[in-house]
Amino acid sequence: MPLAEVRDLYVRFVTREATVYAVNGVGFTVRPGEVLCILGESGSGKSVTLRALMRLLPARRTQIRGSVTVEGQNVLGMPRRALRDLRGGLVAMIFQEPMTALDPVYTVGQQIGETIRRHTGCGREAARRRALELLEMVRIPSAARRLDAYPHELSGGLRQRVMIAMALSCSPRLLLADEPTTALDATVQVQVLILLRRLQRELGMGMIFVTHDLGVAAEIADTVAVMYAGRIVESGPVGQILNAPAHPYTAGLLASTVHGQSRDRDIDAIAGSPPDMRRLPQGCSFAPRCPLRMAECRFAVPEPRFPVRGHMAACHAVAHSSPATQAAVTPTVAGSRATISAR
Repeated sequence: MPLAEVRDLYVRFVTREATVYAVNGVGFTVRPGEVLCILGESGSGKSVTLRALMRLLPARRTQIRGSVTVEGQNVLGMPRRALRDLRGGLVAMIFQEPMTALDPVYTVGQQIGETIRRHTGCGREAARRRALELLEMVRIPSAARRLDAYPHELSGGLRQRVMIAMALSCSPRLLLADEPTTALDATVQVQVLILLRRLQRELGMGMIFVTHDLGVAAEIADTVAVMYAGRIVESGPVGQILNAPAHPYTAGLLASTVHGQSRDRDIDAIAGSPPDMRRLPQGCSFAPRCPLRMAECRFAVPEPRFPVRGHMAACHAVAHSSPATQAAVTPTVAGSRATISAR
């Protein structure tokens, strides 16, 4: 049985001025012990999808439809009390910016302890002992002293480790990580990635990891889902996606990385800009920027195609694939693919 299953998820933000079509028919499955990485540019709907899984979006202005189940439980239909038990218990989340996610007026020990007491019912001293164990597990130096530190007294890397400790405090089955390494320098980023992967394997958790960094995806993911304009345009095993992308957008992302590029040439950027999510085009949202666009791209949303078993690409060009089509996609990412897949 899947640990988490999302089917036909749609998210709309409705105001007096406009309706934002943030997520448009997203679907994926996460199995126990699997790491799914959601890739895409800023504004593609990655974080909104993650927050919808825990119903953390503002209820008054948000319309959600579709199906979200975690261990067979219908998350979108849960009453508030059951939802509070789900958050932090069965499902936990590491937020993007720990300085704003942590409460500045409470020590880190108090904040971790509050989560433990809420979900386990233990006393204050037992919660403090458990908080100390967690800080040691995420390898925070001088953990006993850090329990009484406030968030502003810790570095960005230590605050991120505190967020990881808090997320793991009640042994969740599913961990949601919303770009947890974005604000960190390269050395600390690698340390946090190694820590997350080690803990995920030791605890047997499923994980959904949101990022726009291809190198991070290569380090941590088992499977990858590439999002563009609120839709998943390509998905499959991480090695297959990064070494043989079938969708032009994925190929463009790989080509625009600095990995594998020589110093004397410009980076291959994707032409144009992402679409306005208030006014999505009728057909394929990527068509205005796509080097392989054809007439049907302008009026028909592409259906999922499977160039290889387990590898999905929603692209009209895949249906009309030929050696010439593949040649148009593959050479643009050859240098970056080799470097990323070797990491």
